[in-house]
Amino acid sequence: MNRQASELCRKINEAEHGKQNSKQAQGVLPSALTELSSEIIKALTVRTEAKDWEQFEVKRVAGNSEQPILLRGFGLPDRGGITSARLVITMEEIGRRQQFNTEQAKERFQLTNREHAVVEHLAKGWTNKEIANALNITEQTVKEHIKHIMRKTNSTTRTGILAQVFRS
Repeated sequence: MNRQASELCRKINEAEHGKQNSKQAQGVLPSALTELSSEIIKALTVRTEAKDWEQFEVKRVAGNSEQPILLRGFGLPDRGGITSARLVITMEEIGRRQQFNTEQAKERFQLTNREHAVVEHLAKGWTNKEIANALNITEQTVKEHIKHIMRKTNSTTRTGILAQVFRS
């Protein structure tokens, strides 16, 4: 890990745990990175051919909405199999020039308060389960909100929703 990656990890830890608790987490990988790593490993156990790995990449957004950080991860195969394979995760700040303003999107797309909250969590790269836990609703309800948001934003994917919101 280079110095820039270390700094980005600090920012993610601050977003996850707050500034006071991030000092306690110094040197600890943020949960966003460990969860991404677990997801990559799980997916790679299914992809047994090295050729399958070439097309495989997992992306997440971590940090906070003012300073989002794009995490991109993929596996490097090894002749020794999955236990000898390596994971590569890159991190980069995104949206420096563009302020993420969900309030404008709320008005433009006529989102309800709950849909607005779901969009804010989507922007953090959260899963349906994480959103459901944060909002104290079921995963199925989150899926319904996302469907409604997709219809209102004329999108077909979660990423499409964010693209529309960033444009607003």
